[in-house]
Amino acid sequence: MRALSLDFAKVLKKFRKDAKLTQEEMACQLNMTQSHVSKYEQGRKIIDLETFLKWAQITNAEAQAAIIMFGTDVIAHASQLISVVPAFIWVLIQF
Repeated sequence: MRALSLDFAKVLKKFRKDAKLTQEEMACQLNMTQSHVSKYEQGRKIIDLETFLKWAQITNAEAQAAIIMFGTDVIAHASQLISVVPAFIWVLIQF
């Protein structure tokens, strides 16, 4: 369990750094203290789902977060569906 939380902590830190945000800026966006952000990134505190989703949104890492949460198979299927949906809607409109 400890290894999993440390790996997840690295992901959170990577998302933040890739977005070029400091811990202070992230804390402000999440309406929490910098200390909380630091604890999440060190694996000393486990992030809840709502905060994780906000973190992903703030850092523009929604796609990466979805892959972490659901795996690549779901993302691949969703991408295929997105390309088919407009044609499907067009067919429905014709009836």
